[in-house]
Amino acid sequence: MADAPAAGQIRTRTDGRILHITIDNVAKRNAFIPEMMDQLSQALTRYDDDESLWVAVLSAEGEHFTAGLDMPKFFGPAATWRGIPEGQVDPFGLKRRCRKPVITVVQGITYTIGIEMMLAGDIVVAADTARFCQMESKRGIAPLGGAHFRFLSRTGWGNAMYHLMLCDEFDATRALQIGLVQEVVPFGRHVERGLEIARLIAANAPLGIQVTKQAALKYVEAGEAASVAMLPAIRARVMGTEDAKEGIRSFVERRAAVFQGR
Repeated sequence: MADAPAAGQIRTRTDGRILHITIDNVAKRNAFIPEMMDQLSQALTRYDDDESLWVAVLSAEGEHFTAGLDMPKFFGPAATWRGIPEGQVDPFGLKRRCRKPVITVVQGITYTIGIEMMLAGDIVVAADTARFCQMESKRGIAPLGGAHFRFLSRTGWGNAMYHLMLCDEFDATRALQIGLVQEVVPFGRHVERGLEIARLIAANAPLGIQVTKQAALKYVEAGEAASVAMLPAIRARVMGTEDAKEGIRSFVERRAAVFQGR
């Protein structure tokens, strides 16, 4: 297999009715740059629009799912991110969301947006090496990709607040215990297990599966809409602060942040 470009990329391949989407920026622990976010949105949009595709599997190359965002390229004076184009599927499901099933397969470091991407999908398979952390508040900001409500709906109030407030790292066993993931399998078996589940789903009537997901989303959409509507206020509350600037500086300088609460 040829080496991925240094900048990273999103690769896709079809397997019958399944679209397999792969995050590939191994040299950077699969951290996302804006170009990769664009490519992921395009891949999910293609999947959602193509009636010949019935199930998607999102996985990542190498030992880790994703270390999160390459923060200076998304926030701060050097940012190049301009957002998901109107009408495309949002990888975080905050605007347009996939109407078809999405299985996410994670391993190793699964931080911040990695958790939010898997929560925007439907089923999560984790390798036994998976490590989770919603650490935005350690960087002076806050979760902006849906963790503030989907973590809660998947795991319950106490579990959600425990991990969102501690910003701690926890393992696959803990993630399974609280319902954040649905299966834990040995590393090296994780991607194939995700594809196995996709094949089982693809053997069912696609319209029945899609309507089931649509009906389930109807149950939660009112609460989700209210939480999504809060995001501009959350962003405004944290992004212009001295703590946010310190968070970016500490990330670039690879040191612990010193916050002042302003």
